[in-house]
Amino acid sequence: MAPASDLIVFTALCAGLGSAAWIDIRHRRIPNVICLATAATGLALSTTGLSSVTVISALAGLAIGLAIMLPGHIIGATGAGDVKLFAAAGALLGSGRVVPAFVFVAIAGGILALAVAFHRGRLLRTMVNTTALIGRPAAVKAAIEAPGEHNRFPYGPAIAIGCALAAWR
Repeated sequence: MAPASDLIVFTALCAGLGSAAWIDIRHRRIPNVICLATAATGLALSTTGLSSVTVISALAGLAIGLAIMLPGHIIGATGAGDVKLFAAAGALLGSGRVVPAFVFVAIAGGILALAVAFHRGRLLRTMVNTTALIGRPAAVKAAIEAPGEHNRFPYGPAIAIGCALAAWR
């Protein structure tokens, strides 16, 4: 990638995902308009040649991003906004960077989950419960969504951090 296109893509990614993360922290939702604008920006940059990501790669990145995050939404681990935001980021990152971005997002999400559990005074309980869920996918959704467990936290920041790391590397 040329340095100028790297900077343009990185700036667009940080603007879209950063604003989504901020809103997710404050309101626990990610607006569709941000997801749509981020995806459209990725496609526009690839169409105009301002990104080294081709149009085909941008579309593939969007589709792969959607496919990777959708199972997490189905089991209740992420919200629909998280899925749409990661798919939109895939349009900016392209097919070659969306899978590494997912790995970075998962790592960032795990670190944030530990920090949130620690802050809420639930670190040991969270770790014990998590190990009990390994190999029991049917129990995962109920455990994540149990209101008394206080497990949920905004995932937009993890998506923003992970995608920025993938774009930067």
